[in-house]
Amino acid sequence: MRPVEWEKLYRETGTEQMPWYYPTLDPDLERAMTKMGIRGGRALDIGTGPGTQALALARLGFTVTATDISETAIKSCRVMAQKQGLSVEFRRDDILKSTLKPAFDIIFDRGCFHALPPEKRPLYASTVHSLLAAKGLLFLKCFSTEEHMEGGPYRFSAGGIRECFSPHFQVISIVKTLYQGTLNPLPKALFAVMRAL
Repeated sequence: MRPVEWEKLYRETGTEQMPWYYPTLDPDLERAMTKMGIRGGRALDIGTGPGTQALALARLGFTVTATDISETAIKSCRVMAQKQGLSVEFRRDDILKSTLKPAFDIIFDRGCFHALPPEKRPLYASTVHSLLAAKGLLFLKCFSTEEHMEGGPYRFSAGGIRECFSPHFQVISIVKTLYQGTLNPLPKALFAVMRAL
């Protein structure tokens, strides 16, 4: 998989044309939070991109920080938040060299982790763990090994997710799902819920 030039991508592509653009809260996240009775708290949206997930969480009453490596994406998100009258702290941040301060109650990743090269995954897992409050929750959505489209991000099995995150997290559940966005058909994905140890 070739590295993506995120800043160039966000400068040249309209937000609503991004493959991962989804205008409302991810249905898997919504179901998981409802099932677990999560109604608020401090949330971090990693790799926020179009910012839709961060804005949806803010609408639900969460105190939201949302990050992306692309300054262009962040600037666009700030404009959207202002237009919608929502308070979200959008900031440029590289999760592998993060300057964020803990502690978040929940972290949502809907596309950052599965774009990272394999050698960076242990650093990602330890960094995300360090940003969570005690027993905080990580909600992770990534492409599944059952998806065979050409190109795109890395794919994962449930076992691969467990292997990567088990030193720092208790894996509560991993379910098969679809990655909602602008692609047709929707790619096969996994949605994992993990609790910080």
